[in-house]
Amino acid sequence: MAVEREKFYECEVKRRRVKATGGYEPFWKVKLIADALNDNDTEFRCKSCGGPLKVFHRNTENAPPPHVEHKLKSDSEYCAVGMYFLKATDGREPRPSQSPVQ
Repeated sequence: MAVEREKFYECEVKRRRVKATGGYEPFWKVKLIADALNDNDTEFRCKSCGGPLKVFHRNTENAPPPHVEHKLKSDSEYCAVGMYFLKATDGREPRPSQSPVQ
Protein backbone atom coordinates (compact mmCIF):
# COMPACT_ATOMS: atom_id res chain seq x y z
CA MET A 1 0.00 0.00 0.00
CA ALA A 2 1.44 3.37 -1.04
CA VAL A 3 2.00 6.02 1.59
CA GLU A 4 0.26 9.29 0.86
CA ARG A 5 2.73 12.20 0.84
CA GLU A 6 2.24 15.89 1.21
CA LYS A 7 3.39 17.84 -1.86
CA PHE A 8 3.69 21.57 -2.43
CA TYR A 9 4.99 23.06 -5.65
CA GLU A 10 5.32 26.63 -4.38
CA CYS A 11 6.89 28.10 -1.23
CA GLU A 12 8.77 31.12 0.07
CA VAL A 13 12.51 31.40 -0.54
CA LYS A 14 14.93 33.76 1.19
CA ARG A 15 16.42 36.38 -1.10
CA ARG A 16 18.54 39.51 -0.61
CA ARG A 17 17.99 42.99 -1.96
CA VAL A 18 19.99 46.20 -1.84
CA LYS A 19 18.87 48.64 0.85
CA ALA A 20 18.51 52.33 -0.01
CA THR A 21 21.03 53.13 2.74
CA GLY A 22 23.53 50.60 1.41
CA GLY A 23 24.15 46.96 2.16
CA TYR A 24 21.70 44.11 1.79
CA GLU A 25 18.52 43.07 3.55
CA PRO A 26 16.85 39.65 3.48
CA PHE A 27 13.25 39.16 2.34
CA TRP A 28 10.98 36.22 1.52
CA LYS A 29 9.67 35.71 -2.03
CA VAL A 30 7.05 33.18 -3.22
CA LYS A 31 8.44 30.99 -6.00
CA LEU A 32 7.81 27.67 -7.71
CA ILE A 33 10.14 24.97 -6.36
CA ALA A 34 11.52 24.20 -9.83
CA ASP A 35 12.41 27.88 -10.35
CA ALA A 36 13.97 28.15 -6.88
CA LEU A 37 16.16 25.11 -7.54
CA ASN A 38 17.22 26.51 -10.92
CA ASP A 39 18.13 29.79 -9.17
CA ASN A 40 20.17 27.85 -6.54
CA ASP A 41 18.05 29.10 -3.63
CA THR A 42 18.88 27.33 -0.38
CA GLU A 43 16.45 28.59 2.29
CA PHE A 44 12.81 27.53 2.04
CA ARG A 45 9.72 27.97 4.25
CA CYS A 46 6.00 27.31 3.96
CA LYS A 47 4.14 30.30 2.57
CA SER A 48 1.15 29.62 4.86
CA CYS A 49 2.66 28.79 8.26
CA GLY A 50 6.33 29.79 7.89
CA GLY A 51 7.54 26.33 8.94
CA PRO A 52 10.61 24.48 7.63
CA LEU A 53 10.28 22.32 4.52
CA LYS A 54 12.02 19.30 2.99
CA VAL A 55 12.91 19.63 -0.70
CA PHE A 56 12.48 16.66 -3.05
CA HIS A 57 14.14 16.82 -6.46
CA ARG A 58 15.34 14.05 -8.74
CA ASN A 59 16.70 14.29 -12.25
CA THR A 60 15.37 10.93 -13.44
CA GLU A 61 12.90 10.46 -16.25
CA ASN A 62 9.93 9.07 -14.27
CA ALA A 63 10.46 11.11 -11.09
CA PRO A 64 7.74 13.45 -9.83
CA PRO A 65 8.32 17.18 -10.36
CA PRO A 66 10.35 19.01 -7.70
CA HIS A 67 8.25 19.59 -4.58
CA VAL A 68 8.46 20.24 -0.84
CA GLU A 69 6.68 18.95 2.25
CA HIS A 70 6.61 20.04 5.89
CA LYS A 71 9.55 18.78 7.96
CA LEU A 72 7.41 18.70 11.10
CA LYS A 73 4.15 16.78 11.34
CA SER A 74 2.87 19.36 13.85
CA ASP A 75 3.20 22.06 11.16
CA SER A 76 1.21 19.96 8.70
CA GLU A 77 -1.46 19.34 11.34
CA TYR A 78 -2.08 23.08 11.85
CA CYS A 79 -1.03 24.67 8.51
CA ALA A 80 -3.99 25.77 6.37
CA VAL A 81 -2.58 23.89 3.36
CA GLY A 82 -1.11 20.92 5.28
CA MET A 83 -2.26 17.42 4.37
CA TYR A 84 -3.07 16.46 7.99
CA PHE A 85 -4.93 19.75 8.58
CA LEU A 86 -7.08 19.25 5.48
CA LYS A 87 -7.95 15.68 6.56
CA ALA A 88 -8.77 16.65 10.17
CA THR A 89 -12.43 16.52 11.18
CA ASP A 90 -12.08 18.01 14.67
CA GLY A 91 -12.64 21.66 13.65
CA ARG A 92 -9.07 22.80 14.39
CA GLU A 93 -7.94 26.30 13.46
CA PRO A 94 -4.80 27.00 11.41
CA ARG A 95 -1.87 28.58 13.23
CA PRO A 96 1.69 29.68 12.43
CA SER A 97 4.51 27.19 12.86
CA GLN A 98 5.82 26.70 16.38
CA SER A 99 9.36 26.71 14.96
CA PRO A 100 9.23 29.20 12.05
CA VAL A 101 12.14 29.78 9.67
CA GLN A 102 13.44 33.31 10.20
